[in-house]
Amino acid sequence: MLLSYNELHELIESGVIDADPENVNGTSIDVRLDRTILVEMEKKEIGIVDPSIKQSHDTIKIEMPDSGYLMLPGQCVLASTVETFNLPEDLSCEFKLKSSMARVFLENMLATWGDPWWSNSKMTLELKNELQHNAILIKPNMKVGQMIFYRSKPVPEGRSYKVRGRYNNTTTVTASKGV
Repeated sequence: MLLSYNELHELIESGVIDADPENVNGTSIDVRLDRTILVEMEKKEIGIVDPSIKQSHDTIKIEMPDSGYLMLPGQCVLASTVETFNLPEDLSCEFKLKSSMARVFLENMLATWGDPWWSNSKMTLELKNELQHNAILIKPNMKVGQMIFYRSKPVPEGRSYKVRGRYNNTTTVTASKGV
């Protein structure tokens, strides 16, 4: 079941998400970009990315100034939400890009799901500038997307993200930990 306005406010009040109550919409909560991003390092030669190993490509951590960061055409960055999530046993969430971001051709690369028991974590976003001739300016605290929440039957703790997941307690943007 998709949660709506009053239930979303209850999630904030109970600490499931530390969002600003002003960012609650009818069936979603707006989330903002945190200051720290990971950017691919430039190389003289083409490297090989192996998704089976932790942090499969070289990145540098950048603290965005208040003025923001210019994403060049075709560039990808890893970013995270300001908001932290503490999902209980019966709640999942999904990130959806804000339409205003999509309309400037900023794309999120689809790894957008939070399973029950995902906790003390920020959502890492894989952002890409799909424009061919223009940079996109991203800034700290910019509303980049929205989270929608689904209630389900409780997931047993032994089969939950709390036990099986690798991205719990990720309080900053996090590169791949391998598949």
